Amino acid sequence: MHQDIERFLNLRRQPAQLTVEEAARNLGFSPHDIPILVAKGMLKPLGHPPANAQKYFLTAALDQLHSDEKWFSKARDTLYAHWRYKNGRKRTNSANGHSSVSENPLMR
Repeated sequence: MHQDIERFLNLRRQPAQLTVEEAARNLGFSPHDIPILVAKGMLKPLGHPPANAQKYFLTAALDQLHSDEKWFSKARDTLYAHWRYKNGRKRTNSANGHSSVSENPLMR
């Protein structure tokens, strides 16, 4: 895996469009962070992909973000808030004596 990342980052010229995993590597985020940033309007995939389709991102647009400290700060704050909310719900459910699994109707 690390060899793939190193090879990708050392490409002389990256492809014009990147997948979620490649965009995450390009920006220094984890792949699971990208859907959160898309949902919050921080990143925009190319075209109008259906919810279950592979998303692609324009490399040139991602490259412009590299020098935007305000964008990175806002993106990181967005991710912190997302996980704080998700983890807070887990604690609230367990504090009430309910497990998060039993709260999910699909798990019954």
